[in-house]
Amino acid sequence: MKQPKRYLITSALPYVNGPLHIGHVAGAYLPADIYVRYLRSQGKDVVYVCGSDEHGAAITLRAKKEGVTPREIVDKYHAIVKKAFADFGMSFDIYHRTSSELHHETAQEFFKVLEAKGAFTKEQSEQFFDEDYQQFLADRYVKGACPKCDYKESYGDQCENCGSTLSPMQLIDPRSTLSGKKPVLKSTTHWYLPMQNHADWLRTWIKEGELDGKEHHLPKDWKNQVLGQCLSWIDVGEGLQPRAMTRDLDWGVKVPVKDADGKVLYVWLDAPIGYISATKQWAKDHQKNWQDYWQSEDCELVHFIGKDNIVFHCLIFPIILKAHGQYILPTNVPANEFLNLEGQKISTSRQHAVWLHEYLEDFPGRQDELRYVLCSILPESRDSEFTWKDYQARVNNELVAILGNFVNRSLVLTDKYYGGVVPALGTDLESAVVTDLRAQIKASIEKLSSNLQRYRFREALAEAMNLARIGNKFLGDTEPWKAVKTNPGLASDVLHLGVQITAELGIALQPFLPNACERLHRMLNLEDAGWEALGHLNRIAAGHQLAKPELLFQKVDDEIIEAQIAKLAKQTKPSNLAPVKDEISFDDFTKLDIRTATILEATKVPKADKLLQLTVDTGVDQRTVVSGIAEHFSPEEVVGKQVSILLNLAPRKIRGVLSQGMILMAEDAEGKLTFVTPQEAMGNGCTIR
Repeated sequence: MKQPKRYLITSALPYVNGPLHIGHVAGAYLPADIYVRYLRSQGKDVVYVCGSDEHGAAITLRAKKEGVTPREIVDKYHAIVKKAFADFGMSFDIYHRTSSELHHETAQEFFKVLEAKGAFTKEQSEQFFDEDYQQFLADRYVKGACPKCDYKESYGDQCENCGSTLSPMQLIDPRSTLSGKKPVLKSTTHWYLPMQNHADWLRTWIKEGELDGKEHHLPKDWKNQVLGQCLSWIDVGEGLQPRAMTRDLDWGVKVPVKDADGKVLYVWLDAPIGYISATKQWAKDHQKNWQDYWQSEDCELVHFIGKDNIVFHCLIFPIILKAHGQYILPTNVPANEFLNLEGQKISTSRQHAVWLHEYLEDFPGRQDELRYVLCSILPESRDSEFTWKDYQARVNNELVAILGNFVNRSLVLTDKYYGGVVPALGTDLESAVVTDLRAQIKASIEKLSSNLQRYRFREALAEAMNLARIGNKFLGDTEPWKAVKTNPGLASDVLHLGVQITAELGIALQPFLPNACERLHRMLNLEDAGWEALGHLNRIAAGHQLAKPELLFQKVDDEIIEAQIAKLAKQTKPSNLAPVKDEISFDDFTKLDIRTATILEATKVPKADKLLQLTVDTGVDQRTVVSGIAEHFSPEEVVGKQVSILLNLAPRKIRGVLSQGMILMAEDAEGKLTFVTPQEAMGNGCTIR
């Protein structure tokens, strides 16, 4: 493929209903920032855009929960997120907002073009409706059990446990997040994107890298998990299905056509257009032409996201871009997997997270430490894990003991023996040693560049750090602190090359550790240099005056780490699951006679708010069971339900009714009950064991 003239890089717009945590940083922001810095060091024309995603049901849910307006929520968290990014040193060209007037205009105009081109179908359908609140329920207003992993707290758009993308109708036992009750179905009209009509070209584009018969990208460069998830959506099961592009909400970008009162754009139509509106604002601010980056084949578009956003960036957004007809499509979407924390999934609801803004407060001036650790464990192809002990080990054993040690030895010895003046490179050091050193440096730099180009940032960082390892071994083998007394020419040669390797590190590590490299250049008394200066070991001339050396990194003490571990434990909310009961023997278990059964009749027990009287067909008989589920289910809801029943429980009278068994229920941490039912319908009386 020909080299692009320009690059447009995006990071997923963070959803500002809360602050950023390190999982967000590792997923979509740090990798993009590293790549952007690498491109800029090559002199590329790069625009890096991001911004706050400020619409959607989750915002309105948070506003209702806190008793404020959606505007107050987005203003609060936009400020927190934007400041955290700035303090962390993210190199965005612009950090925009989807609540801006320019974005609303851009998104509405985009919708009108698609509508005029027949990209949508207008369909009447049934949607969940909360009768208590008299409100249609958007995806995030519906919760239930995930049909794929059975997680009971799945939202109507996505399961946060297994990552599956869903629709509210797929949920098992759906309930409204407003009233907590089972919603009813009510007719409404929406604009749908007929995704199934785009399956053929999407498959060819993603799998073979062709678009409209032309080579578009190299499919081998796409991550396997991205390709796999996209193709499974297209080819597995029923394939692509129509998806509603509008919602019944009062917060968002208003649908700009007739008969659309009370409707806004679906957030996954609205939000990606935020990349476009952000670029427009940047271009306006800098007297540039935004079309050069969105409507020119000379530009390469790359989206950095987490794996939960793959379907939106690789299927839905490309469909609407192509349907519009004037926009380029991404040449790569290097999505990352998830980052876990101290043996558990990061959970914003349980506060099991390391928040970026709090890290920056607790570790002032140590942004590069977090960049280094997160890059070392990036979940590029599988989930990875952050622990505070590993953080400490990587900082102390790698940044301090390897990188910092080499830089310190090279510069301190040069300062001590030569007054900080770079000595000349003579011929006292064997030519074979110099040749081998240059070859090792060159090989690492070539691997570094190759890995950066292929979005393999963990491997790239390892190669950049390998330069310091090579340098440390070189100093250890030649021992200039000894040679200065017995062979001054050898010491001069070694420290000349030590300073040159230090200068190489200042370039090679700049995408990863920008603050440390800035300090390194100050110590070297050098201006920053581009990528082309790498690999020559001749950047600093003999006689160049260095500045006074200083420590590049400081060790992280045990008490600091223990404080962070204690802080996390204190802030993490317990799961509230019931404790494990006392141990029983296998013989005790075999005494339980648990069978499948079907509820035939159900009535409320008089003067008992929690009790239902059930008539149950057990396959062996019909019997009465009194069950404490009336606060969770109405009699009408349970009739016909297949359940699991403990048959050989001793009968007992409850409120005057003889109960002959127990219906088995599952209870989550919030106290919500769910029937324990077979995955597939079975005959009554089947044994459960």
